[in-house]
Amino acid sequence: MPKKPRIIFMPHANIQYSQLDPARRRWVCEHSYRPLFELVRDGGYRIAFEASGRTLEVMAQEAPEVLALLRELVQSGRIEPVGSPFIHVMLANIPPEIGLDTLRHGLDAWEKYTGVRPAAGWNPECGWASFLPELYREAGFQSLVMDADSFFLSFPEIREATGLSYDVQGHSNKNHLFKIEEYIRDKPEFLRYLTNPSAAPNGLNMIFRSDCMANPMLWYLMGATEGMRSEPVSSGEIRAMLENWKSRIAASGSFIMPYAEDAEYIGTSAYFYVKQFNQARFFEPEPSSVARFRELLDTATSLGYELSTPSEVIENAGPPIENDLIEQIENGVAWHGGTAKAWANTEYSRLLDPVCRSIFDGIALLKKRTGGRKELDDALKALTSAWVSDSRWPPLPTSPGRFNVRETLDDLYRANGFLEKAMEKAGIRELRALYSPELMRTQIRCIEENLMSRKYFGEV
Repeated sequence: MPKKPRIIFMPHANIQYSQLDPARRRWVCEHSYRPLFELVRDGGYRIAFEASGRTLEVMAQEAPEVLALLRELVQSGRIEPVGSPFIHVMLANIPPEIGLDTLRHGLDAWEKYTGVRPAAGWNPECGWASFLPELYREAGFQSLVMDADSFFLSFPEIREATGLSYDVQGHSNKNHLFKIEEYIRDKPEFLRYLTNPSAAPNGLNMIFRSDCMANPMLWYLMGATEGMRSEPVSSGEIRAMLENWKSRIAASGSFIMPYAEDAEYIGTSAYFYVKQFNQARFFEPEPSSVARFRELLDTATSLGYELSTPSEVIENAGPPIENDLIEQIENGVAWHGGTAKAWANTEYSRLLDPVCRSIFDGIALLKKRTGGRKELDDALKALTSAWVSDSRWPPLPTSPGRFNVRETLDDLYRANGFLEKAMEKAGIRELRALYSPELMRTQIRCIEENLMSRKYFGEV
């Protein structure tokens, strides 16, 4: 009897989302994560679930019943945990030393809160730089979810055929990435990367997700038209898409990963109306999307797919494709046909990032001088939190929330304070040529005055 094609659904969660007021984080835990976990529990489904360590921490603090449900599902094997940085950072835009520390911190959080240390990894926004496979390998991951669209657009023939290009000021090409599928749909030399695991030169296993499947599913979850379509994406369109991919799997591999998208779209509108239409609508209740997510899972199983997880796919697929072509993926790109460098080119980043870098240099210098102290580790954690991606996103005419930027500024003050304590305890308080906490405090205050005097998108 032929094996069923496998299919992976992986919602991923980030409680530090831009425009998600900290006061509403418990609401998201209750209205998004809880119904998702209850759906998996009650329906006998199997999925993967990614969450930043900070998301798990907030669940533990504000919605412990939701965390207990996640732990139960992880322990029973119904959910495979997928690890990521403790803080939702753009790994391609920050020093690798910070990236490695926060990846390990994220794994520690999963083990602390669920009892399981993930083998599979997720790279926030799929921002790309050549050092990332080594970073994940060194942190302890066995596999990484990759962005197929960035990979395919590294081939000149696909770039030329689709007419897609990158720009650090561009938000994304999300609604145009179907052009990639149109080009590769009859080309097994490309399809095989979506239907088989592959291995980076350092041995890290990789599986690829693509917006050509995820984006229609997202629009289906939202039930939206908003002038872009005459009718919402229908269940028939989803069924036809999965049927098409079933035949492609039979010809080229063993699985697909159609949904690696934000968990918050299950139960809420999350960021959909900001991202798609520049509308100041954030995290509105969307309970019908929970039922529609169930329909996605049921449609897949009715077509003969087997719900699976990243580690299962890798274990059952045979030898992975040796893939050194990932070295051709353009430095600084990201998912949705966008770029990681876009996050570094907003006016918020241009103010915040130099201060972050100065504090990082101070940590490195004082660590070298003192041999390392607990206060310096605390400073590094606070600085990592200050580098959170969503205090820098999105670009004009929209913006992050004032509260997102406020949290980063508070983290910078905390990091600077820890450096000051480290110098005092090391007896080098007067050696201000190494680092000057007083001067840095005025630097943070300078950008604080600039950033807090602005009007933010959505403010009345």
